[in-house]
Amino acid sequence: MSGRILVLGAAGRLGFAAAEAFRDAGWVVVSLVRPGSSARAARGTQVVEAHALDRATVTAAACDADVVLHALNPPVTGWDVLALPLAYAAIDAAEKSGATLLFPGNLYNFGKGLPSVIDETTPMQPTARKGSIRVLMEQRIREATERGMRAVVLRAGDFFGSGRGSWLDLVIIKDLPSGTLTYPGPFELMHEWAYVPDLAQAFVQVAEKRAGLAAYETFGFPGHAVTGHEFLNAVAQATPVTVTAKRLSWWMVHALSPFMKVSRELSEIAYLWHAPHRIAGDKLRSLIGEVPHTPLKEAVRHALQELAREQRS
Repeated sequence: MSGRILVLGAAGRLGFAAAEAFRDAGWVVVSLVRPGSSARAARGTQVVEAHALDRATVTAAACDADVVLHALNPPVTGWDVLALPLAYAAIDAAEKSGATLLFPGNLYNFGKGLPSVIDETTPMQPTARKGSIRVLMEQRIREATERGMRAVVLRAGDFFGSGRGSWLDLVIIKDLPSGTLTYPGPFELMHEWAYVPDLAQAFVQVAEKRAGLAAYETFGFPGHAVTGHEFLNAVAQATPVTVTAKRLSWWMVHALSPFMKVSRELSEIAYLWHAPHRIAGDKLRSLIGEVPHTPLKEAVRHALQELAREQRS
């Protein structure tokens, strides 16, 4: 089952990858991007330039859509102010068009006590502001399904691939030219990653199965649950530079958090790097079969090549 999809935030990392994936699967794709960003939208899609909080324009773009993908991700320094309004805009567009809303969930919802294995039944117990807002976003989506909307939450770990803005480029390879990799957590702990092109493909497959789903469904996306050693080894093998690894100095991030908003935002989610965890994907596998999964070394190599191309352009 294909159809017409409106991708909100189609110039962003997930939005762009999803627009390409849905297009290649035969969907009609409408890419909503910020004014002046049409050149960053996926080729072969219908581009609409608008601010995502312009409800009238977004609702018009959703006309006749079968699916709306919320891929809007405000900058970290404005996330606390914009996250809920952007979610409301996506809900409004899906409700008024009769479309199914697709939403990328994450692990902020589970707080410092998150268990080693997370599935669709894991209680949400946020311990930070970002987690509380995330829980509210999903509650508002669920409330909309009680009014008649349909929605699917696909929950994933930390993104990498499909451009800049992840822990990979902002922290891990930041000092790669000098031969240093910086890892945010203990090297021996398991951490859940999501390779964005794989997640985009999973969204396509879930959307194609939407007719058989309940009004509100959640699925866990099992990406790459690997230790720091495994992830760093994949990075080391993908670069010609001889590297050494060190740990991120979280004490400095915490010390700066009262004075720098970026440090405060990072400090809030530091617990994700100090608790081993993975996402169980049994429910998703039961729906779509084999979950899209690029081998780690290949995924990291592609991600680094993409980052290098962006840096040159």
